[in-house]
Amino acid sequence: MPKVPLIPEQPDNPEVRALFDEVLSNWPAVPNLYRALGNSPDMLRTWLDFAWPLRTKATTSRRLRELMILRGARVSRTGYEWAHHVPMALAAGVTRDEVDALLQDRMADSFSPAENAALRLAEEVTTGPAASDACMEALKLHYSDAEIVELVLTAGFYVCVGRVLTSLQVPLEEKFEAPW
Repeated sequence: MPKVPLIPEQPDNPEVRALFDEVLSNWPAVPNLYRALGNSPDMLRTWLDFAWPLRTKATTSRRLRELMILRGARVSRTGYEWAHHVPMALAAGVTRDEVDALLQDRMADSFSPAENAALRLAEEVTTGPAASDACMEALKLHYSDAEIVELVLTAGFYVCVGRVLTSLQVPLEEKFEAPW
């Protein structure tokens, strides 16, 4: 049972309706997470303004960032996040075998050294409190300073996503299935 009501996809509040229309211009339905956040229109606006550029304006590959999101979801056991991002990861070029490797915690042999460095970042940021010095040094072997900032922001944001989903007990939509 969610801790806050899920706003209907066709809300009465015109401000929320406009935000949902924006979401619907990119997706076929308003995710339950956004329906929960719709209880606070200003916070939903802020969320969208931060989340969407991470998806669309980052210079690191979407494939890499989806791998990191899945790693963070697996470590934190956030089924909603995992279920939503598996299709996105597959669309970004992650293979089913790679998704399975992440699900089964088989990283080292399944990914390149650069990917493993980013996956380590996702794991360390998720378990907290921060990425280790050794992790950051490993990233510098493969990524520019700007790319490292993107990857840290991605890892940190998706920790936030998981904490919000779990704290608000946002239910997974029926068309998705969590692996745990």
